[in-house]
Amino acid sequence: MKLKDFAKPFLPAVAALLFILPVSAQTENNAELAAIQALAADYDKAVAQLITITEIPAPPFQEEKRGAWMMEQFKAVGLANVTRDAEGNILGLRRGSGPEGGKLLVVSAHLDTVFPPETPIKVTREGDKLMAPGIGDDSLGLSALLAWARAMDAGQVTTRNDILFVATVGEEGLGDLRGVRYLFNKGAYKDRMGGFISVDGSKPERIVHSAVGSKRYRIIFKGPGGHSYGAYGIVNPMAAMADTVRRLYDVRVPADPKTTYSASVVSGGRSVNTIPDTIALEVDMRSPDPTELERLENRFLSIVDEAVVAENYARSTEYGEISAEKNRIGDRPAGSTPADDALVKVAEGALAAYGFEPNKAASSTDSNMAMSMGIPAITIGTGAGGGRAHTLDEHLNVERENFIRGMSSGLLLVIRAANIEYAKD
Repeated sequence: MKLKDFAKPFLPAVAALLFILPVSAQTENNAELAAIQALAADYDKAVAQLITITEIPAPPFQEEKRGAWMMEQFKAVGLANVTRDAEGNILGLRRGSGPEGGKLLVVSAHLDTVFPPETPIKVTREGDKLMAPGIGDDSLGLSALLAWARAMDAGQVTTRNDILFVATVGEEGLGDLRGVRYLFNKGAYKDRMGGFISVDGSKPERIVHSAVGSKRYRIIFKGPGGHSYGAYGIVNPMAAMADTVRRLYDVRVPADPKTTYSASVVSGGRSVNTIPDTIALEVDMRSPDPTELERLENRFLSIVDEAVVAENYARSTEYGEISAEKNRIGDRPAGSTPADDALVKVAEGALAAYGFEPNKAASSTDSNMAMSMGIPAITIGTGAGGGRAHTLDEHLNVERENFIRGMSSGLLLVIRAANIEYAKD
């Protein structure tokens, strides 16, 4: 027998040992080490489940099939009180050693993707690269939740606080955080929220502790419409829409805090030889600063009014005037978790234990809701990196050593974050 053949049965155990070494110098907790070792040995199952999750469609507002699969997996890993709430979130509880009904830590990943139902989704592999729409955003996070729950049980980890694992709906786009909105405002555990960790993305060193809020509008400009030649000279909602965009792009916004706007979607019109009677414009505005976001929102709404007045003044209103219907289609709250908060510090320590340089960042994620309510929250990535999120050529690196290293830092964070003494109401 060749040496390499003799060694094959022992490789998972050797790999597990290698991956616990970085953290071993910083803990005497045997349960932590056992859990991290179990996670390393679980690599093949974690990747297999990552592929399975990705290939279960979860278009916007159609997360039921993926949610049903996650519900069965939550039961399989031994979580208690596994349920689907009224909004569609899947919840499972891992009890801690503290008193029943005390503050808990939420660990979540989102079910939905940005891709419409007709998008073909099949995972392909080239070496250590997996490719498929949505594989990193957020199939990876869902797979991590399951792997971490298995590892904690295998290591017989006991935490001070209960851990509530949640697969949320409605994180992307027009979902407008509907899953976490329900969780924090109407859910069965709404009064027990101590800390919140969202797992979203493939860069383990990233710690999102600043929530980028957003206001999104669909403005419907209406007018009388008419023949492009015969009715020439009457008011045109297309002109009011164009003037709105031009005026918006004259607005100066601060670079710090980074505040942005985007005229993103235009629709309407009847034919090339018809003055339209309806034109719709969709606009996105963002900032991590609630005051700056409100200032930008108010300026945009006044711009719409100015453009309508200008068009009604510029052209004939013989058959009717231009009007604008303002529909808010998205409202994500801004907020932040202080950089010196215990949850952020625990995250930095977990990353440092595995040789990562923490990168504190701002983004718009499920954590927005908790941050806006003053509940300690962060969003982290996991795994070994990837790219091209929200595109058809999205991909992940699943090279064993780095994938386990990234997953291990996340596991260590979850275990230690579940031992923080969170503030009582």
